[in-house]
Amino acid sequence: MERGRHIGLTDHAIDVVRRRLISGGIGHVVVATNTGETGVRFLEALGESGIALVCVSHHAGFRSGDETDLRPEHVARLRDAGVPVFVGTHALSGVGRAISTQFGGVTPVELIAHTLRLFGQGMKVCVEVAVMAADADLIPTHCDAICVGGTGRGADTAIVLRPAHMDRFFNLRIREVLCKPSDV
Repeated sequence: MERGRHIGLTDHAIDVVRRRLISGGIGHVVVATNTGETGVRFLEALGESGIALVCVSHHAGFRSGDETDLRPEHVARLRDAGVPVFVGTHALSGVGRAISTQFGGVTPVELIAHTLRLFGQGMKVCVEVAVMAADADLIPTHCDAICVGGTGRGADTAIVLRPAHMDRFFNLRIREVLCKPSDV
């Protein structure tokens, strides 16, 4: 995705999330962030709102090597503001991806991921980071949260959902679709 387009979509997602937070009933916002830039953008936008912001990135080695894509200056900014930055195994791929890569075929978890992608990559990411954050004890599962994801870079999708832990995945409920790209 071109840099300008993802910035515009991220601005739109931030605006939609801020407007939804005004309605009340939400105490947590979970943001998927590869480099930390999108997390910082949400931190700046939410400011002193009192909302608990959580950032989730993909696991080390996702692209190659043993590193993450997180930029140290973004992580430092987030952590200095008290925002947890979680790096962990993708809830909707994990070891299943290694099995299908090595032996072919597709695992049940990958089928779930591909089904969610029918609504857009960002929808899959939103659900995935909700499960990851819940499993890391960064968000509760007894109340709704806003989850933000994207396609490649930035944010293009935001939803309100009731999170669930991985072992209770089918208890997760998508309550509202706040925004998603229309070209999916």
